[in-house]
Amino acid sequence: MKKKLFHIVLAVVLALSLLAGCSPQSKDTGVPADTGADTEEAAETGGNNEAGGEAAAQKGLIGVSMPTKDLQRWNQDGDNMQKQLTEAGYEVDLQYAGNEIATQVSQIENMIANGCKLLVIASIDGDSLGTVLVQAKDAKVPVIAYDRLIMNSDAVTYYATFDNYMVGTKQGEYIRDSLDLDNAEGPFNIEIFTGDPGDNNAKFFYGGAMDVLNPYIESGKLMVKSGQKDFETVATANWSSENAQNRMDAIIASNYGDGTKLDAVLCSNDSTALGVTNALVASYTGPYPIITGQDCDIANVKNMIAGKQAMSIFKDTRDLAVQTVKMVDAIMQGGEAPINDTKSYDNGTGIIPTYLCEPVFADANNYKELLIDSGYYKESDLQ
Repeated sequence: MKKKLFHIVLAVVLALSLLAGCSPQSKDTGVPADTGADTEEAAETGGNNEAGGEAAAQKGLIGVSMPTKDLQRWNQDGDNMQKQLTEAGYEVDLQYAGNEIATQVSQIENMIANGCKLLVIASIDGDSLGTVLVQAKDAKVPVIAYDRLIMNSDAVTYYATFDNYMVGTKQGEYIRDSLDLDNAEGPFNIEIFTGDPGDNNAKFFYGGAMDVLNPYIESGKLMVKSGQKDFETVATANWSSENAQNRMDAIIASNYGDGTKLDAVLCSNDSTALGVTNALVASYTGPYPIITGQDCDIANVKNMIAGKQAMSIFKDTRDLAVQTVKMVDAIMQGGEAPINDTKSYDNGTGIIPTYLCEPVFADANNYKELLIDSGYYKESDLQ
């Protein structure tokens, strides 16, 4: 009897020992059952549980509307936005509108209907989105105007862009310094090309450059032989290379066909600069003028290396995407987006709080450092 009782007690002790050895582990997560320091640290960083993944999935759907795939820069903008928003935990609906206003409006309507929680919009025409943005406002969907300011709509919450006036200023200063306008006798001949009249940025580019150059035009040191100087005349519909080339062809035929030297062409971006260069190659016999540009498109950088274009403003769209994602994050968390300008950009309904990134210029002397060493392009892209 005593022997039997001994075996019963021994079995109970062994069972209790086994239970004690197993109890600290959770069979679902593998995380120790105690709530010591290691467990708290794991909880703060997401640990190995599913909360982090669920939180990312619940961040929401962001609509990104880009104007066209026809210009290299918008492809880069779209890719950068999609990549960085996805890495930040958002779902992304990225759409390109083929430079068709009606298409962009329809795409934005669909984004709102499909439950996008915030819209990032690079508009084709800053004055053409008023009606669809009323829908966004009614649905309480915040709107970030991306690179191009959306005009005459109180639905625009923030604006993210580069300092567009500075872009023009740098282009004007490059021409001023290259021609040594403060010291050289002159006169020098210049022609002027800016962008689409419906793009509010074009006015800033033009204004920044002309504030630098106009004093030299008024003094006679710079001559615009075509007489085409005011914004409406020098604007280029759709930023089209073909439109710029056709206008430059006519200017050359009327003013420079007799061997008169053209010293500089102010072009607000690379697509207009490409059209101007094509016209010069076809019918201009003098030395290449100083040609400005913007965006560092591959074809234009190749022209820069070949001596056919002097410079291009480099706007690293990766930086703009980073800042835009920060703005998206702040808004989605119920806070205020980071901004650094509260006075420059009035869209007709009031000042739009803005974040401005700073542009720099690339030319034959520094393009490798800016474009290749930074990883923006591979050297093989430019060969």
